[in-house]
Amino acid sequence: MTSIKEQAAISRLLSFLQEWDNAGKVARNHILNCFIENNQGKTAPELEQEFSQGASLFLVRLTTSLRITYMTSSYLEKLLRSIGIFLSAVSSNRYLIEFLEVGGVLTLLEILGLEKIKEKDKKESIKLLQIVANSGRKYKELICESYGVRSIAEFLAKSKSEETQEEVQVLLDSLVHGNPKYQNQVYKGLIALVPCASPKAQQLALQTLKTAQSIIGTTHPSIVDCVLKVLGTMHLEVQYEAIELIKDLVNYDEVRLALLKGLVALLIPSLKETSKLQSKILSDPSVLQLTAHLPAFLQQASAAKTIGVLARRDFSVAEELLHLSVVHSLMTAMGNTDHSNSQRLASLTLESNPEDLYMKIDSIQADILAANKVNVSKTLYLCSRSCSHVNFPFGPHSGDEMACVTHYQEDAKSKE
Repeated sequence: MTSIKEQAAISRLLSFLQEWDNAGKVARNHILNCFIENNQGKTAPELEQEFSQGASLFLVRLTTSLRITYMTSSYLEKLLRSIGIFLSAVSSNRYLIEFLEVGGVLTLLEILGLEKIKEKDKKESIKLLQIVANSGRKYKELICESYGVRSIAEFLAKSKSEETQEEVQVLLDSLVHGNPKYQNQVYKGLIALVPCASPKAQQLALQTLKTAQSIIGTTHPSIVDCVLKVLGTMHLEVQYEAIELIKDLVNYDEVRLALLKGLVALLIPSLKETSKLQSKILSDPSVLQLTAHLPAFLQQASAAKTIGVLARRDFSVAEELLHLSVVHSLMTAMGNTDHSNSQRLASLTLESNPEDLYMKIDSIQADILAANKVNVSKTLYLCSRSCSHVNFPFGPHSGDEMACVTHYQEDAKSKE
């Protein structure tokens, strides 16, 4: 038999639910404010006590309201935060299942794709997806099976709020951990994000790719072009993350050679790029001031910097780069008088007094550098036949090494 106290609690619950059912937008907004203020951080048992063991009756009303009004609701953020109180509560698995059974994940993903919904509302949607993903492997799989990776990645690329973008990164990081069935899908989604127009999204995607790479253990061929193209960025924080990722990628045999070849190729911008610049300068001299931001020159400078980083970290990489004629290409970059940063970084990689050397090079010397025909790979091949005891870093330093190289360079010239 129900006690008087229990009857009073049930009566209060029914009265509260009736108040919600009959309330308009303003009244519901007030109810949600009070609910959030009074119940933030409560456990599932505490919520049940608050609602006389009928908390699910209010949750179902919240989820129903979400599905019906999310496109037009004026209190969407508070609605999502209220649902979050249920889903984040300790011992809340029952609430999570109830939310998912009515299509909660699909609704949250749809919210991310609607332009007319406010950024702050989408941020709350991301937070709810974080709660779902952190609840276990099967829930991560549910998000991925609902085309979630694509929706989340597209939102990261379009978001205008760095704070929101960082929340999205947390979600993507969660989806790549403990999700063997779909971790490759997340990995490819991150690669697709790298060329996007948002520098913050690029930075976060590269950071998360570095983590994903170590989890997956293999690479996708498309990552090489993506990471090399992003070296043309004007944003140093993006460039930094790209170089950090390249430092990891160079350890994977399937992309190592393509990556090193690509870096060396960037040291000499294509004729198409440079001729395009020259024609613009002839038609508009003011363009000359913008050459420092030309993507091809930014890539050239970044490639010179990256090559230096890689060569100093690993002698075997330095040796491979030498065989790819990197010295010739770096000297060409040193002759690029249109971009002093390329000259400085190429000098630094060649260990040629970089701080002021580029300022001392005159036009004739620059032309000689740009048109150089240095072929260290050929010299290395000749030396390897009789100077097998000599080890070369990025350039010969000892007397024996220099003598060996000089001898074979002269010998090679006499035969030509």
